[in-house]
Amino acid sequence: MRKYVIMGVQGCGKGTQAHMLVEDFDLVHISVGDIFRWNIQNHTKLAARVKRLISEGQLVSDEIVEVIVRNRLDKHDWNFGFILDGFPRNVHQVMFFLESYDIDAVIHIVVPDEVVRQRVLARRLCSQCGLDYNLIYHRPKTVGKCDVCGGDLITRPDDNQQAVDDRLREYHSKTEPVLEWFRRKELIVEVQGEAKPDEIQANIRKQLGLPATPTEHTST
Repeated sequence: MRKYVIMGVQGCGKGTQAHMLVEDFDLVHISVGDIFRWNIQNHTKLAARVKRLISEGQLVSDEIVEVIVRNRLDKHDWNFGFILDGFPRNVHQVMFFLESYDIDAVIHIVVPDEVVRQRVLARRLCSQCGLDYNLIYHRPKTVGKCDVCGGDLITRPDDNQQAVDDRLREYHSKTEPVLEWFRRKELIVEVQGEAKPDEIQANIRKQLGLPATPTEHTST
């Protein structure tokens, strides 16, 4: 069983790298952000509070996040392991998490702040099916329209300059101490996030001691 945490500021490519590991190793991708969005789309009791905070570019409180993470992990549908994305974000959450769960490694994707700003402000979301686009790396065939369902592409409420700057300050002040804590435990695997996705994935797998992707096997 493989149990990983993947970390990095919003827009660093965590979701892409997690998805590549999930596909090849039958892991479960537990994205706290996706859980928040599911609650909002399904108008749950938690939705109103979460929606207000996200729209203001704020992080959700530790109490809410911890309940969500505990409930998700308690489903125990991760027979071969999981990748936890978007948690923990501060030392308090680390302590809560490690009281009940252990992990094999923390994957940290490093990207400069200015690159993060460019990536986040270029993101678009299909208003109908929820597919993600990026006007830098993943442009739609028709401007403003989803390739799959034809829905209008929109900007998330929290993808604006002020919200991005707020999240970067929050990340550096609260999340970097978490990374330092994990470094002391020798759990950190650090990769540069400005390379191509396949190259980043290859670096992650090499440091984790995982088998290379089939294309990598072919080229060696």
